Amino acid sequence: MKAGIDIGSVMTKCVIVEGNRVIAKTISRSGPMPEKIAENILQQALKNAGIEFSQLEKIVSTGYGRHIFSLNHKTVTEVSAAAKASFYLSGEKPCLVIDVGGQDTKTIEVDRRGEVVDFLMNDKCAAGTGRFLEMMATVLETDIYGLGKLALSATKPVVINSTCSVFAESEVVSLLAHNERKENIAAGLLNAIAARIATMMSHFHKDVPVVFCGGGANIPGLKESIEKISGRQIHILENPQFVVAFGAAIS
Repeated sequence: MKAGIDIGSVMTKCVIVEGNRVIAKTISRSGPMPEKIAENILQQALKNAGIEFSQLEKIVSTGYGRHIFSLNHKTVTEVSAAAKASFYLSGEKPCLVIDVGGQDTKTIEVDRRGEVVDFLMNDKCAAGTGRFLEMMATVLETDIYGLGKLALSATKPVVINSTCSVFAESEVVSLLAHNERKENIAAGLLNAIAARIATMMSHFHKDVPVVFCGGGANIPGLKESIEKISGRQIHILENPQFVVAFGAAIS
């Protein structure tokens, strides 16, 4: 059995894998002590799986904090882990991977051998990431998933002009002051992120299936917004927030 641990800047995820089957998974906010959190969720995953630490053949860490985890046997990048898992979960076929995380968004092209052809990463600004939506959700007095649900009830999505998260926040506050419906603002925010992702997607081949992973894939309405703007069908992978951890485990 193997363990994959994805130590992200916002959330830390762990999966225990037997063969290529996930038998346990755990998740927690990374917080100010990510290594301690990683150790804790590994122990919890082992407990959930009903096995001992000594039964693990290999522990592979990935993500923002992969190098700080002293219990690992190996580290892999988030890009290679996302590609590995997405290729396997897609039936070992070429694909374009969208991975929306807390602090960055990646688009990764995977070939017929399961290898990374190329990738793009938006990590210079919060706009286009889960963190951006968390910030905007706070302004709308909800959480990131509540924002997505609001967007699904929109009647006329607004256009968010600012690409900077700081200016976008000011824009949202101004829209609220002018009595714009929260639902329309939420839909506008999803469309703003979807437009950035669609632009990233346009740099890759258009004849391969598109798969979606990362915590962003759980946000209601985001997949539909990307599909509408990009004109491409998107498949959300099973347990999307754990895909990168799974990719680490099977690497």
